[in-house]
Amino acid sequence: MADPGAGRPAPAATPTAPAGASAAAPVASAPPLPPYNYKAILQAMVQQHASDLHLKIGRPPTIRLDGELSSLDFPALRSEDLRSIGEQILPPKQRREYDVEKEADFAIGVPGIGRFRVNMYQQRGSIAYAFRAIAFQALSLKDLNLPPVLEQIAMKPRGLVLVTGITGSGKSTALATMIQYVNEHRHANVITIEDPIEFLHRDINCHINQREVGSDTGSFAQALRRVLRQDPDVVMIGEIRDLETLEIALKAADTGHLVFSTLHTTDATQTISRILSFYPPHQQADVRFALSQALQAVVSLRLVPRADRGGRIPACEVLVNTAAVRDNIRDMTKSLNIPDLIRDGTVQYGMQSFDQSLMNWYQKGVITYEHALFYATSPSEFALRVQGIAGASDTSFNAFQQDVAT
Repeated sequence: MADPGAGRPAPAATPTAPAGASAAAPVASAPPLPPYNYKAILQAMVQQHASDLHLKIGRPPTIRLDGELSSLDFPALRSEDLRSIGEQILPPKQRREYDVEKEADFAIGVPGIGRFRVNMYQQRGSIAYAFRAIAFQALSLKDLNLPPVLEQIAMKPRGLVLVTGITGSGKSTALATMIQYVNEHRHANVITIEDPIEFLHRDINCHINQREVGSDTGSFAQALRRVLRQDPDVVMIGEIRDLETLEIALKAADTGHLVFSTLHTTDATQTISRILSFYPPHQQADVRFALSQALQAVVSLRLVPRADRGGRIPACEVLVNTAAVRDNIRDMTKSLNIPDLIRDGTVQYGMQSFDQSLMNWYQKGVITYEHALFYATSPSEFALRVQGIAGASDTSFNAFQQDVAT
């Protein structure tokens, strides 16, 4: 073996060690690094009212503010920084989960700063994090600029209510707000099954039990198989991810319970199509009938940058399950015609399309024409509407334009 000292200058002579002493002096180990101050990053995130925080090796902490990413004024993160954060925030069960699966979901509360949903994952062999800021208390539907018809939907005695949208569109916030409205206006037993728990609800008029997958129950499926034995009036399922969850949700809605949940779909038409796609062709007639009976409403969201001030505002599509909607879902000989049914139900049932919602915000000066066009379902039709070009028999936008006039 080569001499490790070869090629280096010879050390200066030292006094001979006394007899019996070790010939080599012990080398002092480097002191451990202090824990990384992740709270300072979360504090900066909250102070800037950011919705998300991303941490990865080689980059400074990055926040999402009004839908756009920007870097915080912190040094680029090192591997040891990211490991230190994990050692401080990772619960024991999720630590074991991460060791096996290389990813974990959990929620943390940081005193004096806030509450956060965390996804810890691995990319290119190193740790990375995505933090989502969660309000300690759900806001009101009015504070969130959601349509008043959601109050009526939240007070339905039974049925399935789905809140949909892409990731980061405000589904969890809207769902928590509807649960809060139920809590304030009903005397009901509410069971929530979440992964992880995001908004914390305290009992007001309702008896609320919040169950977290991993700590309070083994899985969504396990919790749902037993939820009907817990005497619920209202069941909130964090997300419908598979056929078993969907079937239990439909069963609960069909047996007299009000069920809230979310789906990662862009609008009401895609939501119904996605539910039907869970089932093979030979079960389509049965599931169409079950869905037509159980469904109460679909609320779809898109967050649009504001023009009047900072922040974003929700464009909201609302489908209420009327007799005409039920017939359309049930009839296998006809294709889904949800957009026309929404337009027809605007005045009587409070339904609205994304384009109607965007027109409302645009004419009030809340959003720009460019953003309205970008988020519209039918940009060309929306552009014609803005120019005042529409069929004489189409009055579906009249209520929104009257709101602006008044």
